[in-house]
Amino acid sequence: MKYLIIGLGNIGPEYELTRHNIGFLTVDRLADANGCSWKSDRLAFKTEFKHKGRTIHLIKPTTYMNLSGKAMNYWMKELQVTKENTLVIVDDVAIPFGKLRMKPKGSAAGHNGLKNIEELTGGQNYARLRMGIGDDFPQGRLIDYVLGKFTQDEFIDLPTLMDKAIEMSLSFCSIGIERTMNQYND
Repeated sequence: MKYLIIGLGNIGPEYELTRHNIGFLTVDRLADANGCSWKSDRLAFKTEFKHKGRTIHLIKPTTYMNLSGKAMNYWMKELQVTKENTLVIVDDVAIPFGKLRMKPKGSAAGHNGLKNIEELTGGQNYARLRMGIGDDFPQGRLIDYVLGKFTQDEFIDLPTLMDKAIEMSLSFCSIGIERTMNQYND
C-alpha cells in the first residue's frame, strides 16, 4: 500500500525557518528519522521509506506555496496514490501554536497553498494535518507573520510539535484518518 505525505512550504534559504515552512520542516524531520535523503525530482524534492509494510512517499513542492497543487497533482498521478492515501501538512494561523488538527477535508480558510490544491485536485476532500502557528500579529501583517521566523520560545517547542505531527502522519498511514483523529485531535 502506498501513501503520499506533502509538506507545504517555500523553497530557498530565506524561507527555511519561517512559520509558513512548518510543513517542510516536519517532513524533513520525518525523512531524517527514517534515514532518507532527498532528491530533486519533477516539481518537488522527493524521498520514500517503508513503515509497517507500507511505502510512504514524501514530497516538498518546489513550486512555491501558492502552486502546491501542481506538485501534489503530478505526484498523486505519477505514484498512483489515491486522495484517500494522501496527507498534506500545512501551517494554520487559526490554531494556536503547539496545537495540531487532522481533518479529512475542509476549506482552504484563506491559505493559498490549499486553495491551489483544491483547484488542481478537484475539491476539498483530501486529508490535511493543520499545524498551529498562532495569530500573534497586528492587523494587516499576516504575510510578515507567516514569512517570519519562529520566536525563541516557539523554536524550543518546535521539535516536540513536529514529533507529534510525525506520529499523527504515521498513524494516518497505518490505522487511517478516523482512528488517528479520535486518538490525537484535541
